[in-house]
Amino acid sequence: MTRTARRTRRPLPYAAGAAAALLVLSACSSGASGSDSSAKPDSSGPGKLSGEVTVFAAASLKESFTTLGEQFEREHPGTKVTFSFGGSDSLAASITGGAPADVFASASPRTMSIVTDAGDASGTPATFVRNELEIATLPGNPGKISSLKDLTEAGRKVVLCDKEVPCGSAAQKALAASSLELTPVSYEQDVKAAITKVELKEADAAVVYKTDVRAAGDKVEGVEFPESADAVNDYPIALLKDARNAEAAKAFIALVRSADGQKVLTGAGFLKP
Repeated sequence: MTRTARRTRRPLPYAAGAAAALLVLSACSSGASGSDSSAKPDSSGPGKLSGEVTVFAAASLKESFTTLGEQFEREHPGTKVTFSFGGSDSLAASITGGAPADVFASASPRTMSIVTDAGDASGTPATFVRNELEIATLPGNPGKISSLKDLTEAGRKVVLCDKEVPCGSAAQKALAASSLELTPVSYEQDVKAAITKVELKEADAAVVYKTDVRAAGDKVEGVEFPESADAVNDYPIALLKDARNAEAAKAFIALVRSADGQKVLTGAGFLKP
């Protein structure tokens, strides 16, 4: 009888312990499931970023960066991307002079180095696209311009970007590669100003970027020339040291360098780095 009594008492604590263990496991499983579902909305989703991002960018990036800025704001409600477009040298001087900005996208490594040498960039700039030159003429190319040499003919009204601006520096490289000399009717502070001279019929032609010819649509006609291969510009982008909205700025740079960003940029005529 004693053995029987012992046999009937031993399974009871075991069964109770097993049941308790099952209850604990069940509770843990339920809690973990609830934790996972509640964590998903709190992950690094679009609503995480907020505030304004100020981007200083080369004038030739105006159309594509405006598109990317709108995309960024859609993907991150509560953010606003503010752009300042212009000649890269002027923008670099503004940054080193203390102008508030979060991101700098330059049309050449040389103008980016103005910022990095001054210690105003955070980290190493990354090349995100490249760009090459083209001759912009009036629609229909009434002057029958077919080469860079044609621009040196007497009576041609040709506009170049200022030599300190990346598009102007690139034009000088292309001319030097062809052993050509050209005296323009004016030097412009950025590529948009140069191509506008042609659009307004104040010049017969301008040496600008291929992307700007494309952006101008039917207002101008583009003429390719082989010497442009000697003057392709790399475009670097960098987070600035005193960025007021560093996290959003990093996210914008990531968009520019992403597959989606590259699709917009190559669609505008830029070359992949």
